[in-house]
Amino acid sequence: MNSITRRLPVLNGEVKPPQDETLRARNFKSGPFGVLDIGSSKIACLIGRAEADGRLRALGFGWQKSRGIKSGGIVDLDEAERAIRAAVGAAEDMADMRLKSVYVNLSCGQPESRLFNVQWPVDGRAVNADDIRRVVREARMRASTEGRVTIHALPLSFSTDETPGVTDPRGLYCDTLTARLHIVDASSTALRTLAACLSRCELDIAALISAPYAAGLAALVRDERELGVTVIDMGGGTTTMAVFFEGQVLHTEQLPVGGNHVTADIAMGLSTPLAHAERLKALYGSCHSSPDDAKELLPVPSVGEAEHQIAQVPRSHLISCIKPRLEEIFEMVKDRLETAGLGRAGNGRVVLTGGASQLGGVRDLATQILERPIRHGHPASVVGLPDAAGAPNFATLVGLLAFATGDGQTMQDIDFEVERSHSWFGRIADFLKNRV
Repeated sequence: MNSITRRLPVLNGEVKPPQDETLRARNFKSGPFGVLDIGSSKIACLIGRAEADGRLRALGFGWQKSRGIKSGGIVDLDEAERAIRAAVGAAEDMADMRLKSVYVNLSCGQPESRLFNVQWPVDGRAVNADDIRRVVREARMRASTEGRVTIHALPLSFSTDETPGVTDPRGLYCDTLTARLHIVDASSTALRTLAACLSRCELDIAALISAPYAAGLAALVRDERELGVTVIDMGGGTTTMAVFFEGQVLHTEQLPVGGNHVTADIAMGLSTPLAHAERLKALYGSCHSSPDDAKELLPVPSVGEAEHQIAQVPRSHLISCIKPRLEEIFEMVKDRLETAGLGRAGNGRVVLTGGASQLGGVRDLATQILERPIRHGHPASVVGLPDAAGAPNFATLVGLLAFATGDGQTMQDIDFEVERSHSWFGRIADFLKNRV
């Protein structure tokens, strides 16, 4: 293996078995592709490709503890650059290749999700790809808001005159083409900061993908996407959710609260350093209490005290620090889903993923508050990916690779960006020029 000197050394791992249920009967792109999950608790990079049978194979993998990131956004360019370079360099060394561009999760810029209905005159002829491009462009224009950039303009379904439920209207004759589209946008300044940080790492953005959208592509089975499901990705700095129905993502949300806030609550409640609060959460954390919790004593060093001065705190006290924050998160999720107005699509089962979802008792607490069937979701198996990367907190990373190979992309043969700049710098610059 040739050495790549730009970044840090390789991270090795064991091979995972191939995925089974989620073999994708679709047109896929083989790759290889580089994907980058920039989160508040970790930054992870995966280089992979799609095999001839549709299975995903990892060629390189690397991750680092997140630095310079808060609530999904970059707050320190130098620290974020170092962490990204380390994660990407490890993946590059393992794959023995150098990345020029990466698919990146969208967590910054307060992403917002909206649905639009657009009508387009066809005047009795057959619908073609140009008509669909114009419909998407019209939706982008209607969604355009000062200081924000459209990330996704996803065609969900079409109607040709009075005939609804058309997946691909090309070749069908009609007078009026009606499209329902899902628009996701984000703050232009946050995206410019993200692009600038990646440029310092000598990387271009191939595409931005909504973080909960990617998590859903990795953690959901096909029937769930069709029948209606909400995936809740409980990350470090944010909790995100995406509602899928009839195979499409209809709605996304991002809440500015996650596992790091639970850690901070523990640190404050027990007067202990953040590092030890994180360790307590990982080893003993739960939101489910039992009669023995008051008797089980945990060693807790106090902030500012000598290292050998260790207090003994009952586990029940730790649980009392964790449970209120998780209750708050699920109450916020419930409120957002109720106000989204998604009808039957928003009332399906729930799949929990992300690092914070692994706390004991989370599933029971979510079931109690959301009043829906709930299961834990793990990312689909990727051949060659280390076992550690099969945990729920890597769902977004695996979903990014699935998206890069074509999963979740409608009408892959139409280039909806044909009239737009090819780089994210160019797209953001075009946006700003049009608003001045």
